[in-house]
Amino acid sequence: MGSYVHGSHSTEWVTISLDEYESMKATIETLSNSEAMVKIMHGETELAAGKGKPLTQVKKELGL
Repeated sequence: MGSYVHGSHSTEWVTISLDEYESMKATIETLSNSEAMVKIMHGETELAAGKGKPLTQVKKELGL
């Protein structure tokens, strides 16, 4: 971690890739969207209730 001191002020920073920065922004946007979060929680509830499908099955159904 780098730091810069000017008088009584001190700053620290972390350097990350642009991809990581964009990913973090997208995560914050999703977490800030209450409608998206309700859908995610609903999906997690359905998955816990056994209503999910294995990824291999979904890919096969979609022809992927």
